[in-house]
Amino acid sequence: MATTHPARPDHPPMPAVGRDRPPLGRRLRVNRSSAELVEDAIRAGEGLIAAEGPLVVRTGKHTGRSPQDKFIVDEPTTRDKIWWGEVNRPITEANYDRLRARLIDYCAEKDLYAQDMFIGADPAHQRRLRVYTETAWASLFARNLFRRPGAADLVGFEPNFTIICVPSFKADPATEGTRTETAILVHLERMEILIVGTEYAGEIKKSAFTVMNHLMPDEGVLPMHSSVNVGKAGDSVVFFGLSGTGKTTLSADPERSLIGDDEHGWGPDGLFNFEGGCYAKTIRLSPMYEPDIFQTTRRFGTVLENVDLDPDTRELDLDSERFTENTRGAYPLHFIGNADPTGMTGQPRTVVLLTADAFGVLPPISRLSHAQAAYHFISGYTAKLAGTEVGVKEPKATFSACFGAPFMPRHPGLYAGMLTERLAAQDATVWLVNTGWTGGPYGTGERMDIAHTRAMVRAALNGALASVEMRIDPIFGVQVPLTCPDVPASFLDPRATWADKDAYDRQARILAGMFAGNFADYADGVTEDIRAAGPLVGDPKAVDSLEGDPGAG
Repeated sequence: MATTHPARPDHPPMPAVGRDRPPLGRRLRVNRSSAELVEDAIRAGEGLIAAEGPLVVRTGKHTGRSPQDKFIVDEPTTRDKIWWGEVNRPITEANYDRLRARLIDYCAEKDLYAQDMFIGADPAHQRRLRVYTETAWASLFARNLFRRPGAADLVGFEPNFTIICVPSFKADPATEGTRTETAILVHLERMEILIVGTEYAGEIKKSAFTVMNHLMPDEGVLPMHSSVNVGKAGDSVVFFGLSGTGKTTLSADPERSLIGDDEHGWGPDGLFNFEGGCYAKTIRLSPMYEPDIFQTTRRFGTVLENVDLDPDTRELDLDSERFTENTRGAYPLHFIGNADPTGMTGQPRTVVLLTADAFGVLPPISRLSHAQAAYHFISGYTAKLAGTEVGVKEPKATFSACFGAPFMPRHPGLYAGMLTERLAAQDATVWLVNTGWTGGPYGTGERMDIAHTRAMVRAALNGALASVEMRIDPIFGVQVPLTCPDVPASFLDPRATWADKDAYDRQARILAGMFAGNFADYADGVTEDIRAAGPLVGDPKAVDSLEGDPGAG
């Protein structure tokens, strides 16, 4: 006979939220375990258990972030530090308080969840985070993504950072200054974030990252949208990159220990992870090329967002984009077998910038000067594919400053300046790796072979490229190796892979012009050597005259 277990008693209401505020919610389920949260999610009809054990949920109409609905409160203590504009939109404190008061009243009759977590592995720069959520699965998401305190840490836990996520609550644009009924409001002075009108849990993760990106520079730490891993000799490496460029895939290397896959700080003592988990794209995940990440989709405790599955067998279909191409898996870092539990490592001597160039013109790997590194860091280039947005018929250049503009509250020049200081101090080598297309643009060429990309990255990290002969790319000005172990030499020259060389030249010049046009917005905030480090833009004859000359430029 099956044994029945009594339901776990709920905790009493938690302390007041914010200054002079009543407790949040009618009843709080506090710091529930992963198993309890999965049970609660199933009881509430929030998701399904897939065949191998992960919790599969849907996020409704929002299957990605809503960057146009994110606002930073315009208040005196932080106003002059924010780089206001299209990314960092202001909302008045009065409007924030109006929405917040109505939200607190709305929650008074609701049962909520709360998780007490840390953000920041380095105790010197750590914050105590409390995440309130409306659903059990979102509480499990927070438990997976942030750093879990030990039992002793929870005694007398007092947060200095709070997130309140209530998707069923709708903002009122007419009276509260929002764009729509969806709103992500960040109050940097109060260290509080309100998320309403969206079930997409990535808003929890990325809004917390926004706060850390604001705080860390004042503590001498460069916050980075990056992954980090470390070799057996303690040789750590930073991988910068936007979504879809291979940041998570390339950092999950079985030969190296994973520090983290997305958010890090580079401080006086080295690198440290902000998070305690990973939030990986799962679309077309390969058990051959991404075995460590693939196996997390078969584990109890993982949350899978918008992944398709058979309603009867509950078998996952990771190739399906029926709900969205942005399918995601959220799992704790220890689900990756070679993850470093400390989340900390020493100073890096190698930095890799990742881009997925769908135009097919950037070299698959190239070495950058420190000024070029800062230029490409500020540019944050990748390319969207045809068909990913309505009306996009060909690849579309995307530039996201610091490889994470939506999460960077300050001027990109500040972060770039901190990067160049650290590169110089460590005499670090910087590589630009194109994980996009070769032999032509998307639709004509082919996606870079992941085996070749891994071989090039490993060669860059183990020093195999340190002494090989380099040529200067005539348009982009970067140093391109002529040979690389386990990679065909012809593969290293993107122009050579195109059947139509004139078409390559035209497309390369077009992309160079896109870089220049984008960088004009940042030129006033950087030094002259960084401004001069971009691709060659000018007389096409000047470009033609450089072709094939390894020493030019």
